[in-house]
Amino acid sequence: MSKHGRILVAMSGGVDSSVAAVMLHEEGYEVIGLTMKTWDYASSGTNSKETGCCSLDSINDARALAVGYGFPHYILDIRNEFGDFVIDNFVDEYLAGRTPNPCVLCNTHIKWEALLKRADKLDCEFIATGHYANIRKQDNGRYVISKGKDVNKDQSYVLWGVSQANLARTKFPLGSFSKPEIRQMALDMGQIELAGKSESYEICFVPDNDYRAFLRHKVEDLEERVGGGNYVLADGTIVGKHEGYPFYTIGQRKGLGIALGKPMFVTGINPTTNTVTLGTADELERKEAWVKNLNLIKYETIDQPLQAITKIRYKDAGTESTIVQMGEHMKVDFHHMVSGIAPGQSAVFYEENDLLGGGFLL
Repeated sequence: MSKHGRILVAMSGGVDSSVAAVMLHEEGYEVIGLTMKTWDYASSGTNSKETGCCSLDSINDARALAVGYGFPHYILDIRNEFGDFVIDNFVDEYLAGRTPNPCVLCNTHIKWEALLKRADKLDCEFIATGHYANIRKQDNGRYVISKGKDVNKDQSYVLWGVSQANLARTKFPLGSFSKPEIRQMALDMGQIELAGKSESYEICFVPDNDYRAFLRHKVEDLEERVGGGNYVLADGTIVGKHEGYPFYTIGQRKGLGIALGKPMFVTGINPTTNTVTLGTADELERKEAWVKNLNLIKYETIDQPLQAITKIRYKDAGTESTIVQMGEHMKVDFHHMVSGIAPGQSAVFYEENDLLGGGFLL
């Protein structure tokens, strides 16, 4: 009988989840490792070599570590669920002129559900991941996510959608450590190759981070359907032709293929008319945003104005704001102008280091 009970650990084969599994094993948990196969590159129409969390090498690395430490390891194929939900949504959002957030959707609707379903079958009380974030239970009974110690690696932004029921059974062993400390732990374990593994910042199912090529492969005759639309200014003046509205995102400056004598950015996308609006940096700025599909973490509701820091993208430092629920939406009033609010991306709210919740930008 283990000291702390049985725990299912999501293992990608990378240094973070591997060290998390070993930490829990050495703390006295009965660890079971699980690697989820979400995607294979053959489905993307690319010749790129498989890399990252879904590659055969990564799966073998996770299994080898588990065998070396004497705990079980399983592989779970969730490609069908992942493709039907995350990938279909990814394509649909770009076709709707929005910029999707697939990692949030995967965590919210696929990975946690798949982990807990398998945890129940294996009689595991808890699940654990290698995310850099912290979790605690408040006096009011709610489970609160807070930022990880390593500000450069903090991953709380992509966790806003996880439900209270799922958080109640979740552990984040790496929350109080920095990335260099985790690499050093791997070295101390004798895992030299693991400690030196590079990190992938790509979307796992988009080879070489080329989402445009991915869309072309997934959507038949896409370029013929959307190519040759108009670039327009805010007043409707046509200034050129673009390659197709799904290939652009709000705030984009590079790769526009047009010169107007000054820096221009994508400020609007209209799928109905296949137009892409260009404007100056000033025209990208907003002081207000609306957010849908809310999931609140720290408080059950925010029906009175609350001071918060709002992040509108993963690497955003965040902006002071006032937030308040208005029906099914959150109204965000920024205390100063913010640039590049992209519909479809996540808006995530913080109270100091605590995650208040989040949703998708309208």
